[in-house]
Amino acid sequence: MDLKGAMPALMTPFTSDRKIDEAGFRDNIRYAIEHGVSGIVPCGTTGESATITLEEHKQLIDIAVDCSDVPVIAGTGSNNTNEAIELTRYAADAGADASLLITPYYNKPNQNGIIAHFDAITSAVDIPIILYNIKSRTGINLEPALIAKLAKLPNIIGVKEASGDLGQVSRIIELTRDSDFIAISGDDALTLPIMSLGGVGVISVIANIVPAQTVAFVNAILENDRDEARRLHYQLAPLVRAMFIETNPIPVKTAAGMIGRAAGPLRLPLAPMDAQNEQKLRSALVAAGLLEE
Repeated sequence: MDLKGAMPALMTPFTSDRKIDEAGFRDNIRYAIEHGVSGIVPCGTTGESATITLEEHKQLIDIAVDCSDVPVIAGTGSNNTNEAIELTRYAADAGADASLLITPYYNKPNQNGIIAHFDAITSAVDIPIILYNIKSRTGINLEPALIAKLAKLPNIIGVKEASGDLGQVSRIIELTRDSDFIAISGDDALTLPIMSLGGVGVISVIANIVPAQTVAFVNAILENDRDEARRLHYQLAPLVRAMFIETNPIPVKTAAGMIGRAAGPLRLPLAPMDAQNEQKLRSALVAAGLLEE
């Protein structure tokens, strides 16, 4: 399995009564694959994993595996180690190609606790694992030296880096460059510099909205076409900013609904966008040619 390229962090579409919209989820996956993405990532931050039940989590993994012919990287992280093991084992048994495991949040384990958490999961389940480092959500940063230690555990093959710190990304790649460990951008705004440092792709929010353009952008970087990569970076930049004008996934789901993709309502405590921000988002979609004025 060669994990690289543009991979959407999939939204979880809901019906009007906030149930899983299975048909919409399948349609969104097909749409992304038809436009060239190299993998899909259900049940992450963008998929509102914090507000889906354990059974819904499993349902979404099953759907993704069933209708995808590209690698499925299933979000299976939790701040409860036993629950993370259960979800990761389920993903492996369901046929997912890899698992994305967020750092335990809220309970703020020390370094030994973090190592023990991931060691317990890798000991219990045989599936490639990608660490997910996002301090802004978890309150804990996986430092480069700690990531280098975790990279030596069985099945840990990479990290989705969303710390926003390019110096950290550089150090992670430096410390792991003599292995097969991979770094994947977890920040659309920093995909170009992260991949320039040696990252292999992006788990992307905007790929839900503009998959073909995101694929073209990432492929230009992989093909070392620097001029085209820079051009597409700046072309996509206003849309990227708009996707984070409020907490993810509020803007991306709002945008998806505006352009006719399956999205549906958010689940509380996430609430609809502020009216001013919604207008800014609409203007960004018009400027990108995705909506008419």
